Amino acid sequence: MPARATVLLKSSRSLQSFFIETAMTAPTYNLMLRQAQLRDRPEPVDIGIEAGRIAAIAPRLPQTGQQEIDAAGQLVSPPFVESHIHLDSALTAGEPRWNESGTLFEGIQIWGERKQHLTLEDVKARAIATLKLQAQQGVLYVRSHADVSEPDLIALKGLLEVREAVRDWLTLQVVAFPQDGLYSQPHNDALLEEALKLGADVVGGIPHYELTREDGVRSVARIFDLADRYDRLIDIHCDEIDDEQSRFLEVMAAAAIRRDNGARVTASHTTAFGSYNNAYAYKLMGFLQRSRLNFIANPLINITLQGRTDTYPKRRGVTRVKELWQAGLNVSLGHDCVQDPWYRFGTGNMLDVAHMAVHVCQMTGGAETEACFDMVTHQGAQTLHCASDYAIAVGNPANLILLDASDAHEAIRRRSAVRAVVSRGKRLTQTVPARTDWLG
Repeated sequence: MPARATVLLKSSRSLQSFFIETAMTAPTYNLMLRQAQLRDRPEPVDIGIEAGRIAAIAPRLPQTGQQEIDAAGQLVSPPFVESHIHLDSALTAGEPRWNESGTLFEGIQIWGERKQHLTLEDVKARAIATLKLQAQQGVLYVRSHADVSEPDLIALKGLLEVREAVRDWLTLQVVAFPQDGLYSQPHNDALLEEALKLGADVVGGIPHYELTREDGVRSVARIFDLADRYDRLIDIHCDEIDDEQSRFLEVMAAAAIRRDNGARVTASHTTAFGSYNNAYAYKLMGFLQRSRLNFIANPLINITLQGRTDTYPKRRGVTRVKELWQAGLNVSLGHDCVQDPWYRFGTGNMLDVAHMAVHVCQMTGGAETEACFDMVTHQGAQTLHCASDYAIAVGNPANLILLDASDAHEAIRRRSAVRAVVSRGKRLTQTVPARTDWLG
């Protein structure tokens, strides 16, 4: 073989060897989580992420990632789901005055004054600030109510713009919510339908705040009709009151049974359910199981606003969460308020919500605590009707969080920091948990 040909052959073989070695050592995944503890696996796993989706899950993946996160055996979970919040009123506590009585109804009065001064910029700025606060604490799915009781629909329009502004890193559903009642003012019915035409994802209502029980029943029927007409989900503020005679939950259940659409319908709050006599509650529970309604409890706010007119004993003000869960119904949890006319506290942390639920709902058993974690993750995704690709599974969008905890019980007990948030396959936030050094 000529000397020149020998050199070329050696050069070709060297180049081929270089490409083979490079292919073997080059990053295969955009992002890799090493040794992540999943709730449904006994041992930690590696999670490979490529093109915004989960590409592989295995005890040990031989490939590398362009970026890697060492989970070190700590809990990796799908993102938290905020099932119920009012972003249009968030961060307005003290404007124009404080709710000194702490009641639901003073809060409604104060918001009635504050919403007269809403602007698109005001709504959008506060909503995005709240969503960023939530996202850094692991919340990537949010359902927010927007008050549609004002003729200009500023709150709704603002949140619809926010929905588009954050869509690359968070999923936001907007509920058209007639805060003052559907039939309390002549124009509210038309405003609710206009909100759906503008693009609201969900039809809302508040039957217990209508002028009469008959109006409340009529409002539920109207909401179901609109949901059918515009192909929307339903989420109704239902029986958010201590009155044991407030019984619109049975009206919702009956409507869902007759239309066979309970999976698309949510009853929020239902705090009066906690005041019903047990004979009626037992009968109602059977109807609820037939209806397959979704339920949302807001334990931080329910325990704060309800029971205000009681002396002692004071009612807990939370619906029958444990009993609904035991009956096999889907229950999720919401923060409801973050620094607004109803609640001057709130950080947007869903572990605060789950922690309160464990206590006030007396769900301190092992399976019960796990269920409360589910209520701010998987069951919230079911409520929002986005559970089909929510779980950490190969092929699903890479939305997940790394917690400073070994399991769900520890996460709730310590309200653990979220060390990392991955949204759409990209690292969105990173947090270094606080550390205390003992110097004594």
